[in-house]
Amino acid sequence: MKKINVVAAIIQCGEEILCVRRGPSKFNYISERYEFPGGKIEVDETKDNAIIREIKEELHLDIHGPTYFNTVDHQYPDFQITMHSFICLIDHKNITLTEHIDQQWLKIDELNNLDWAAADIPIVQKLQAEYIKG
Repeated sequence: MKKINVVAAIIQCGEEILCVRRGPSKFNYISERYEFPGGKIEVDETKDNAIIREIKEELHLDIHGPTYFNTVDHQYPDFQITMHSFICLIDHKNITLTEHIDQQWLKIDELNNLDWAAADIPIVQKLQAEYIKG
């Protein structure tokens, strides 16, 4: 089974989090689902450098000083994913979608309103558990 090591950005502007929707995929279980933006870690690349590079590529957004949040291991039917998430604070919402079909900026207590990719759900749950309680 293929194993994929990726990074994901929890991009926060004020009280809102960026949620992006994947395009159509041959894997129906992730097709057109919401996720935190990010991507594969390249050979000899640090996780911090990977998240900075991926967000620049996918959103044309410069981020600085990502803060580690958590790691999720998830088994999809066709591959296994290990996703390292980072909180990235920004001060504007000027992004350009290059790989996704939609974006939404939501407050943490609104994140459950979206149809998330399964690997991203534990991140949503941890965000809500840690931040909604204050």
